Amino acid sequence: MMRKLLFLIFLLSSGLLNAQKSTISGYVKEASSGEGLIGASVYVKELKTGNVTNTYGFYSLTLPAGKYTLVFSSSGFKKWEQAVDVAAKSQEISVELVADSQELAEVIVKARANDENVRGIEMSVNKVDIKTIRKIPALLGEVDLVRAIQLLPGVSTVGEGASGFNVRGGGVDQNLVLLDDAPVYNSSHLFGFFSVFNPDAVKDVKLFKGGIPSMYGGRASSILDVKMKEGNAKKLEVNGGVGVIFSRLSIEAPILKDKASFIVAARRSYIDVLAKPFLTGNNANSKFSFYDLTAKVNYTINQKNTVFMSGYFGRDVFGTGFGFDWGNTTLTTRWNHVFSNKLFLNATAFFSNYDYMLDSDIENKRPNDAFKWTSNIENLSIKPDFTYYWRPDNTITFGGQLLTYDFTPGKANATSNGEKREFGQANKQGVEASAYVGHDWKINSRLTIQYGVRYSHYDYKSLNGEYYDRIPVPESTENPSGYVLKINQTDPNAVVASYGNWEPRFALNVTANESSSLKLSYNRLVQYIHLMSNTAASTPLDVWTSSTNNIKPQIVDQVALGLFKNFGPDGNNYESSIEIYYKDMQNQIDYADRANLFLNPYFEKDLLFGKGRAYGIEFFLKKNVGKLTGWASYTLARTERKIEGLNNNEWYANRYDRTHTLNLVGQYSLSDKWSFGANFAYITGVPYTVPSQKYIFDGIAYPQTVPGTRGNIRVPDYHRLDISATKKNKKALFGKGSSEWVFSVYNVYNRKNPFSIYTRPNEDNSVQTEAVQLSIIGSFVPAITYNFSF
Repeated sequence: MMRKLLFLIFLLSSGLLNAQKSTISGYVKEASSGEGLIGASVYVKELKTGNVTNTYGFYSLTLPAGKYTLVFSSSGFKKWEQAVDVAAKSQEISVELVADSQELAEVIVKARANDENVRGIEMSVNKVDIKTIRKIPALLGEVDLVRAIQLLPGVSTVGEGASGFNVRGGGVDQNLVLLDDAPVYNSSHLFGFFSVFNPDAVKDVKLFKGGIPSMYGGRASSILDVKMKEGNAKKLEVNGGVGVIFSRLSIEAPILKDKASFIVAARRSYIDVLAKPFLTGNNANSKFSFYDLTAKVNYTINQKNTVFMSGYFGRDVFGTGFGFDWGNTTLTTRWNHVFSNKLFLNATAFFSNYDYMLDSDIENKRPNDAFKWTSNIENLSIKPDFTYYWRPDNTITFGGQLLTYDFTPGKANATSNGEKREFGQANKQGVEASAYVGHDWKINSRLTIQYGVRYSHYDYKSLNGEYYDRIPVPESTENPSGYVLKINQTDPNAVVASYGNWEPRFALNVTANESSSLKLSYNRLVQYIHLMSNTAASTPLDVWTSSTNNIKPQIVDQVALGLFKNFGPDGNNYESSIEIYYKDMQNQIDYADRANLFLNPYFEKDLLFGKGRAYGIEFFLKKNVGKLTGWASYTLARTERKIEGLNNNEWYANRYDRTHTLNLVGQYSLSDKWSFGANFAYITGVPYTVPSQKYIFDGIAYPQTVPGTRGNIRVPDYHRLDISATKKNKKALFGKGSSEWVFSVYNVYNRKNPFSIYTRPNEDNSVQTEAVQLSIIGSFVPAITYNFSF
């Protein structure tokens, strides 16, 4: 099947390459920095047609002979018109757009045409400009990308202090988070309070919740594609900030003007430094901090070749008398090559690693009584992506990827009274190969379609030469799942299990008029790796594992229908949309009661499998221009599972189920000096399981749940208001550049939002039990941040 698909791609691309047309191509860049503009519009006035630039600012238009006027535009930049005489010979025209300071003060929308949300084929996609993210009030005044996207429709989290985010009823592991194409497995610092993305180094943020193009794969719920800045190719630029909890600094500059540049951005928290004078005794050597370093360099060899290299390294350190740290490392190299005015290549190779370590004796004071636990997941990949600009109304994309996984799910070394013992889960290896082809076709002014197919193949190996078959047995206290594992021997180089899946994709846009359209999309997504976590909120200690002969890949089919409408005095002052969606999920994973996932070599016997479904409706309204801008989003949704052996084999609300989610976000520009922001969030509480019985032993009550029940009650609803005020200064450090003070209050009215609820014996009467609500942030949090740029 893979060979047939590759052969089809070859024939398609070969046939298209033979077409002879007069083509205009080039790059659209930002004048102040030389960075390519993503999604900039290139419009042909006379033909009333055009195209948009790709991720690197490249565009291509194939036109009949004649004289035309090209209009280059991007939100936040002044339009540029250029006359062109199209003859038989192809031409290269690159332009640099100048920022429109007046428009920047009002517009918060993306770098795109004002009506792209109506005319574009994309749906279930949110693209949030980093300038917008900076205006949103944030915890401790620190701009945070992941917290910002949680204010979008269809996106939520299980609570404050939870890592990652949930999209349309999916788990944290069902989101593919990419930083310059390299996967990031834990996107959070400080147990979920901040994300790993330094805003000073981020160029573009795009979240795909549905209608996902065929070039993306590997996760069952969403794609968060984050692109790093390339560095100012014109001049030295320094940005930074000093906050309550951490400081940051970024430096970007040309290496060779207009040809090579770099950016380096760093952050470091200093909670540990501030707290050190107050820590004594056993707490004197406490460690709790995080830091990260982001860097990128690029070199334009010539008009047809550009190379990039970027990397990220971040770490969290936590411990009092012990060591606990976790972090991500990524390294990406890219080559952009223009084969012709129509054919563009982006070839990517990346390395990614996520690991954590727990050490009971970090200072080596008790070598005869110590415990050390390590785990990691590592990727290597090569990925060529081709784009063929056949005509202004036809674009072909095709390519493939080879991706390797090395899993160390959990390995521990324990020493007791000088006796050493090693235990944990066996190392595993997986290889995922995929190929895809997609076609964007603007059939006429009212109808656009995007269709494609992806084929993925996965091989699993057990590197210790053992694998397990699940054998059903009667349920018991020792085997609550009703399964045991039978050990089998195999060659470590032998493939234990293989899976292959076709992943079709389709999207349709029917434009009713200049301001409204109806969109439809369908996609199938397949996920071959899984995050083992039987808690509502994921933690750094959760374990990534492979699909095996016992764990089948997750398969999700999603269909979505949306109505998009722009309105206002200028036609696009307001954006609105209504989307409904339905997701059918196969091979969903849940856990038997009392399942043991950590360092358990036989954890697969405690897994339970079944199906899932998620459905909902999302409302979105955004004001784009004027002194007051912002958006309102509301989601009514349901996500359920039906797992054999749980809840009497009936449907139950999944732990990520949020019935109602309301977000209000606003920014107001009072003057050139002062601006204000506010956001309000209201979310229905997540399901949890409350004990329905108890037993008493030695005068103490022990709560007990009915085996197999799930989500019989909900945590109280979550709601929160945040506000901020920003004062801009004329000058920054050393009398140069610009600066600002940001004053913010998180959780203004002091709401003690519940993170979880658990039961315990009553302190006054141990025969009675009581429910205890845990709140991570139980009060308002004021903050002051100073940002500068020069």
